[in-house]
Amino acid sequence: MKDRFGIDWSKVKGTHFWRGAHLGRRMFFRHTASALAGYFLLPSRPGETAAKAAGTPIGTAKNCIFILMSGAPSHVDTFDFKEGSWTPAYMQPESYDGIRFPKGLMPKIADQLDDVAFLRSVRSWVSVHGLGQTWVQIARNPITGLARIAPHIGSVASLELAGKPESQTLPVFVALNTGSGPNNGYFEPRHAPFYVNPGGNGLGNTTHPGGQAVFDRRYGLLLDVDAEMRVPEHPMGAAPAEMATFSASAKRLMYNAEVNAAFTFAADERARYGNTGFGNACIAARNLLQRRLGTRFIQITIGGWDHHANIYQPNGQLQNLSRQFDNGLGTLMEDLKQAGLLEETLIVAMGEFGRTVGALNNQNGRDHYLQQAVLMAGAKIRGKRAIGATDEIGRATTEPGWKENRDIRAEDVAATIYSALGIDWTTMRTDDPLGRGFEYIPTNQSVLYAPVHELWG
Repeated sequence: MKDRFGIDWSKVKGTHFWRGAHLGRRMFFRHTASALAGYFLLPSRPGETAAKAAGTPIGTAKNCIFILMSGAPSHVDTFDFKEGSWTPAYMQPESYDGIRFPKGLMPKIADQLDDVAFLRSVRSWVSVHGLGQTWVQIARNPITGLARIAPHIGSVASLELAGKPESQTLPVFVALNTGSGPNNGYFEPRHAPFYVNPGGNGLGNTTHPGGQAVFDRRYGLLLDVDAEMRVPEHPMGAAPAEMATFSASAKRLMYNAEVNAAFTFAADERARYGNTGFGNACIAARNLLQRRLGTRFIQITIGGWDHHANIYQPNGQLQNLSRQFDNGLGTLMEDLKQAGLLEETLIVAMGEFGRTVGALNNQNGRDHYLQQAVLMAGAKIRGKRAIGATDEIGRATTEPGWKENRDIRAEDVAATIYSALGIDWTTMRTDDPLGRGFEYIPTNQSVLYAPVHELWG
C-alpha cells in the first residue's frame, strides 16, 4: 500500500534504499519535532518576525521557468562537477573561468554559461523522493500542519502576478509534462497549475464534438444557471462564482487560434530541441513567453534521474537523460536570448536532493544523498560563476558563498525565485482557513530564510 507521498514501502523494505530512507525519516521527524518546539518557545512567533522584517525584492524577472529534475540528479556529475578515477571519458570536462563543467555531457548548456550560475552549497532536508519533491515545490516541510493548505510556489506567483481573470488568455501558472503535484492550496482555483503535456499538435480537448455553434448555445445556458446561483445569500457561498470564473477561463482557450499556435510546432523545431517530451515542453515554454498570453510561471518536469545502478554506462541512464536535458534547456536558452526574453526570465533547474559522492556503489550507481546543486540562469544573473563550494568529492559545503553563511535550503531557493519576480518573500497572509497566518517562506525556529542575491553580484 502506498503512503500519502506515493511510496510503496512494502516493495523496498530490506533494501539499501529502505535502510537509508528509514534513517532519513527518523532524522526528518527529529528535525520536525525540534522545529515545532522551537516555534512555540520563541519569545516572539517567527511569523511575526518575518512580517516585521519586510524584504526588498530584486525584481529582475517577469517570468520564471522552474525545471524539476525528479529522481534527483547526481550533483557531482552535473552542476557541482567532481573528477576522479570514476569519471568516464565522454564527459570531457572543461574549465570556464574556473568553473569545471562536463561539456561532453551537456555541450549546449556549456555554450550558454555566460548566463548561468550554480548554487553549490545547497543541502536538502530529506533524502526521500516524495517528501523532497513536495518540499522544493511548496517551500516548506510537507508534514507540518500548514503544509496541508500550502500552495505551490507557482500558485503564489500566480496570486501576486495575475491581473483580472478576464484579461488573461492562459493561466499564470502552467505545468508541463506532469499531470499531478502540489496545487493551489487554499488559494482560489484560478491560481492552480494548468497541466499540459505538449506534443506539438495544438492544445487538445478545446473543441466540442457538436461544433462551435452547439458549444456556444450550451455555454449560454450554463451562464443563465450560474447567474441564478451567484447571489450573496446562496447556500453554496463563493463556490458558484469561482466555478463561473473557471468556466470563463476555460472558454477563452476554446476555438482560440493563438492558444493553439502556442502548442503547435513543426517537425524541424522538435528535432532542434531533441525530439523528446522534455524538448517539446521547452518549445511550449518558449512559445508561451513569446506570445504573452498571461503565463508567467512555467514548471517543466523531467524525471528519470534515480540512478542507483550503471550510472556511467555509455548511452545509458545519465548520458541519455543529460542529452535530453541539454538539447531542451540549451536550445531554450539560446532562443530566449535571441528573442530578448532571457534577461527577463529566471530559469531554475534542480532535483529534490543529490547523490552519493566519490566511488560508485556496488551496482555502479549512486544512492540518495542530501548535498545537491542548483542551476540558475537568466534574469540578469551574473553568469559563469558558482555560489558556494564543496570539498574535493562534493560531500559537504566548505564555503557557503553567501551572506547567511550557511547551507542554502529549498526555502532559500524559493525566496530567490520570489525576489527575482518582485515578490516580497517575507509576506504573511492572514486569510488562511486555519487562522494561523500563512507565510510565503516559513521560518525554522529562529532562522529566517532569504534569497541568494549574490547571484546578481
